[in-house]
Amino acid sequence: MILKHLSEELSASTYPGRGIVVGRSEDGRYAVTAYFIMGRSVNSRNRVFVEDGEGIRTQAFDPSKMEDPSLIIYAPVRVLGTNTIVTNGDQTDTIWQGLQEGKTFGESLRCREFEPDAPNYTPRISALLDTRNGEYEYRMSILKSADGDPSCCERFTYSYDNPKAGEGHFIHTYQCDSNPLPSFEGEPARVDITGDIDSFTDLVWNNLNEDNKVSLFVRFIDIENGTYSTRIVNKNQ
Repeated sequence: MILKHLSEELSASTYPGRGIVVGRSEDGRYAVTAYFIMGRSVNSRNRVFVEDGEGIRTQAFDPSKMEDPSLIIYAPVRVLGTNTIVTNGDQTDTIWQGLQEGKTFGESLRCREFEPDAPNYTPRISALLDTRNGEYEYRMSILKSADGDPSCCERFTYSYDNPKAGEGHFIHTYQCDSNPLPSFEGEPARVDITGDIDSFTDLVWNNLNEDNKVSLFVRFIDIENGTYSTRIVNKNQ
């Protein structure tokens, strides 16, 4: 698979929806992840990321404008020991609970499928970063309808052991901005991971469509000792 520039992948569509990037820093020291949300409706755009323990949650920027919170208010990031869970919905909690019960990442998601938001049937995208014992591996998943047919849920899980420094993978919910929104297709894109946490945060945020971007979360996790640094960017201030 060709290594692509993350900046170009991010800017290729005006509306990739929600996206997850996972990889390893250029110096090899850090496990890297980013999660962003975008919005076309007033309800979707009326959100911010806020810290919640070791993770984050979405929150209404203006509570008076909040309509249906069911698919837009959730915890995108949770931490369980050496595991960092990143998703685009409340399946974060499903994975967190499954891991505590001894299930694998994939097994935990067997009870979930795409979102019930016809006619889009937005895919559920998820990632798990594991930095156990000074080693690093990550998993990514997408649960999607069969070309918009909700009678079939297609499940794909990707595993990356000992990822290369300066590389990662990018998955997002929609191929492009359309009506209805077409689901992401193919494997997660192989992308470059460049710079320190601040320059990487700037790269992601600045290459998302200005009209549609809402919030961004970035975390660099020290693979050796598990300490981490976090950046949160919200369009609503």
